[in-house]
Amino acid sequence: MRADLLNDAIDGLAEALAAVDGLDDALVGGLLRPQPAQAEGLAALADAVAGTPLASRVAEAAEKAAAGAAGEDHFVALAAARIALLGSVHDALVARIQDAVDRPRAEESGAAPAGGEEHAVNLHAAARSWLCDLARAGWQGIDHELVSGAAPVVSAMLPDPALRRLATLLDGFAAELAASCPGATLERVPARRWADLWSRALLLTMPGAADTPAAVEVTGRLLPLGVDVQEHATAVQAQVQAVFEPADGGTPRLVRASVSAPKPDTVVGAGLWQLLRPHMSLLAAISEGRAMKLDAMPLTAEGDLIWDDARARMSEPAEVFTTARVALPTATAFPTAPLDRHPARIAVPVLLEGYAVEEDDNGTVTFQVAGQRLAVDTDRVPAAGPLTPEAVASSGACISLLRWDAGEFLLQPLAVERTVRKKSVTVHAGAWAGGTTDKAGVRAEKAATDAVEVLRERAGKLLRK
Repeated sequence: MRADLLNDAIDGLAEALAAVDGLDDALVGGLLRPQPAQAEGLAALADAVAGTPLASRVAEAAEKAAAGAAGEDHFVALAAARIALLGSVHDALVARIQDAVDRPRAEESGAAPAGGEEHAVNLHAAARSWLCDLARAGWQGIDHELVSGAAPVVSAMLPDPALRRLATLLDGFAAELAASCPGATLERVPARRWADLWSRALLLTMPGAADTPAAVEVTGRLLPLGVDVQEHATAVQAQVQAVFEPADGGTPRLVRASVSAPKPDTVVGAGLWQLLRPHMSLLAAISEGRAMKLDAMPLTAEGDLIWDDARARMSEPAEVFTTARVALPTATAFPTAPLDRHPARIAVPVLLEGYAVEEDDNGTVTFQVAGQRLAVDTDRVPAAGPLTPEAVASSGACISLLRWDAGEFLLQPLAVERTVRKKSVTVHAGAWAGGTTDKAGVRAEKAATDAVEVLRERAGKLLRK
């Protein structure tokens, strides 16, 4: 890896993000009665897209919003400009990563979105109206009455599979806002996050925005690289990063397979796997270090496998570092859909070897790669496996997801090789995914089992009452 490229500045990146911040800051105070500073931020956003097809619409929208007279079309134009700028940042960062790792470029599929007749126009309009009301009030002006306006729209959307993507986004967004009401008392506003959710939701209300190419069925061998565990108080998701080798001898591709489940907040650590295992046999393959044979498994245009256990079976042993050394360098990524082009979405599997490790008094770990320092985000190492920050700090090889956050590239470890008693040992985050005989893992599973049994007993008593 050419780590020096990851530390070099990217032309125009700071300016694009500054323009995004201009709209984000304007949304904090609201656009009903904008102040001069908010007008400046809106003008900067318009200037940033002046040379694009969005120029005239965004210039008009910025002018109207600065005067407090913006309508729905104007807010949609501002949201589109914001997403376009973040998309350009995403593309620049991904291009820099591809140069650094010297891997084949993502191939555009050329598949057209599976369009359909526009329906539920009234629900899209209702959602758009609510989002525009949020923009006028601003994050500091939200209250429970305003936020509750999303509830009937979400309830009407959820039964329709075609609207569920937008409904889920609106529901989660409204829940975050409700937990922060009244906005006037907030000490800190998550301006970037809420503006991300607002602009994405607003564009998803537009005709055709949610259309995606139809999934195709693929057959071949799946070689896991690692598992990224994402945990919240009421939900957990495991996303498996892997290399797929087509049976017809085509180009190996980087793919993902995800499984998620609701959870009580008392189930943490290794107990999470008990909630996920029943839904994905791939987790057992990861624990056992095996490949899987796929037969007509649906695959989206962005590289996500729509997992179906009936179309997968366990195959031969496949050690993750062997996969990373042999198959990963030639694997090609799938392109990212326009609405998903955001810096936070970047997660590129990479293999690092021969690095030096620095660890400061606060436990912060940094890798020295070819004389360049790369920060390691050990906070992302899940408690649901044997991989620990200490194991990362004593490693000699590491499979990571290369991410970008707060202005720098970061490494999220998925698996490491370390020397224990003169033997090379592999430790990876998904080692307990399919079950374990590891003493620490067994204890954690037992504690989670006890917690689940207690919850089931209490639920049974409530139902009997």
